[in-house]
Amino acid sequence: MIDAIDLARLPGALLLFARLAGFFMMVPFFSYRSIPMTHRIAFVVLLTWVMFFAIEIPVLIFDGFFIILLLKEITVGLMIGLIAYMILVAVQIAGGFIDFQMGFAIANVVDPQTGIQSPIVGQYFYIFTLLLLVSTNAHHLLLDGIYYSYEFIGMTDLISISSSSFPQLIINTFGQMFVIAFQMSIPIVGMLFLVDVSLGMIARTVPQVNVFVVGLPLKILISFAVMLIFFSFFFVLITNLFEFMLTAMRDLMQVLGGA
Repeated sequence: MIDAIDLARLPGALLLFARLAGFFMMVPFFSYRSIPMTHRIAFVVLLTWVMFFAIEIPVLIFDGFFIILLLKEITVGLMIGLIAYMILVAVQIAGGFIDFQMGFAIANVVDPQTGIQSPIVGQYFYIFTLLLLVSTNAHHLLLDGIYYSYEFIGMTDLISISSSSFPQLIINTFGQMFVIAFQMSIPIVGMLFLVDVSLGMIARTVPQVNVFVVGLPLKILISFAVMLIFFSFFFVLITNLFEFMLTAMRDLMQVLGGA
């Protein structure tokens, strides 16, 4: 027989499920379409069951305040998952910079995971990022992040985004995301810029050479050669990207929790 205390904690369990559901709707790797919806729901229910006994669940009643708390929990989960996804998008932005210089910007591909168009090189980098995410167990840190979010934002605490800290955090996160994307793309983009300068000098000194015919395959060849060398630094940048992603999640929890 279910204990009466467990029935009294049922509203708290629903709040727990709401935050986890919002988190898994946006967080990288766990929110992709390749994972069936039934599996994701089952995983959220399983985590709710595990965290139900690991977190102190308050005794609540179903009233108007509970509806506000339910909406707050969904919002918190969505925002934490969204900021993690936003950081990893830096890889695709870097690929977009490279595609523009290589001449691949006109040929986007549809990402089967998200259903949106993405640059070819960006999708290539993103696949390696996800493989590195799983191989380094960084997805476990994402689960730790949503677990420890209750230390910053309790179930019965309301969030506050009216202070200047919240927009400042969003602006700094966006700025850092583009800085990381620039750092990832600058070796290849810089090399292609030098190729463009060289082709311009050749066009001026040797007008007989059709640089428009020679330039595109030459830039693609050099891009692939530089990309092969760049992969030795790519993993270091991705590791820094994961660290920044976890830091951004923690900072967001502190801002939402009013810390």
